[in-house]
Amino acid sequence: MEEIYFLTFREARRLLLLSGEVRVNLDLRKTNRTHTIVVKENKVIFPNGDEVEKSVLKKIAKDENTVYFIKDGHVYKAAIARNGFYKLVPTIPPTIEINGIRMHRTKDTNPLKDTRSKVDTVNPQEGDFVLDTCMGLGYTAIESAKRGAYVMTIEKDPNVIELAHLNPWSSELFSSQNIQVIQGDSFEIIRRFSDKTFDIVIHDPPRFSLAGHLYSEEFYKELFRVLKPKGRIFHYVGKPGGKYRRKDLQKGVMERLRKVGFIKVRRAEEALGVVAFKP
Repeated sequence: MEEIYFLTFREARRLLLLSGEVRVNLDLRKTNRTHTIVVKENKVIFPNGDEVEKSVLKKIAKDENTVYFIKDGHVYKAAIARNGFYKLVPTIPPTIEINGIRMHRTKDTNPLKDTRSKVDTVNPQEGDFVLDTCMGLGYTAIESAKRGAYVMTIEKDPNVIELAHLNPWSSELFSSQNIQVIQGDSFEIIRRFSDKTFDIVIHDPPRFSLAGHLYSEEFYKELFRVLKPKGRIFHYVGKPGGKYRRKDLQKGVMERLRKVGFIKVRRAEEALGVVAFKP
């Protein structure tokens, strides 16, 4: 399989400052591995012989919001313009941006810390069965699997799955024996699961305005059904509208979770969500 080299503004700026043989990380800092790039007057040469003009590097160096990659001698944006605009953003690790909306918190944190704060609320253990309802780039599923859990993760959007295949930080989604990826809408897929299947549900849906059905009492009943007794759920809610409109979406979520049978329902402030248990 041909190796793909990734570039962000960080690497581009470094290459523009140096000359000769330069060691650079080319996998979005997924590992500490580096490659030797030859920097000449008007171009740089990658280990496989691909050449990139410095004029292109200058454009990448100015773009702090896009991941680029090199394949077959051409430079591409890690982006998809199909039924919207999707792209990887060069946070470490990358987040995904859909029509200008980032799928992870990145202010005063990063997607990995954001993921761990969510997973920590339900603390998956060795042998637990976890349902991850909204995969995204798969960081939640990967983190849960690293702790020994078996994870079924669902993603509705094929564009997101395509970017996950490209993203080095998502590779374990498709290689780990502890993770199964299912494409489809969680609202429908969940009906396939038997009662009392999962020890944990991690529910991190898109914002309410984009996926209101995943905040509904009907869906919460299904989450309750597929959880084992004493099972636990983390539901990311965020604080949409809270700052200006005094809207408390978390309160409504908590009320609906209690209504379908969940107990010990509480806010998880650090993770901007709600934790609850099945009796």
